[in-house]
Amino acid sequence: MIAETVCSAVSAAGLGIALITAYRKRFLAATRIAAYSLVPIGLVMTGVVEWLADTAFSLTAWAGFGVLGVAWLLFMTTRVVERRRGGTRKERRAARAAAQPEAVAPASSAPSLGRSQGQGQGARSASSPRGDEDFSDIEAILKKHGI
Repeated sequence: MIAETVCSAVSAAGLGIALITAYRKRFLAATRIAAYSLVPIGLVMTGVVEWLADTAFSLTAWAGFGVLGVAWLLFMTTRVVERRRGGTRKERRAARAAAQPEAVAPASSAPSLGRSQGQGQGARSASSPRGDEDFSDIEAILKKHGI
C-alpha cells in the first residue's frame, strides 16, 4: 500500500516537472520527463511493485537468492580451476596433439614434410645456405618479446 502511494506521488511530481519544462518551450525534454514519470505508476498498475514487495519480505525468496549465490560461486570456482589447469579437456587434447608432430629445424628455410618423403632435416638445411639468416630475424623478434 505504501509502495503504491510513493510511486503515485513520484509520477505526479514528474508530470508536474514535465509541465513546467513544457511551459519553458523545451518540449523534447518535457516529453522525456513525462515518459520517465509514467514508469512508476505503470509498474504499480501491472503488479510488479506488489510482486517486489512480496519478494522482499519473503524468507523463501531470500533463501532462493542464497542458493543462486552459492551456484554462482561454484560456477566461478570451477572456471578459475579450469583456467589454471590449462583450459578445457578439448584444449588440453589439442595442445598435446600439436606438441607431437615433428618441429621444423631452426636452421632450415623450408618446413620439413616428414619422413615419408625420404629427406631428413639435414638434407634441407644443407641445401639452403640462407637458412640461418632467415631465422636470425625471427629469433631476434622472439627474444625481444621474451619468448
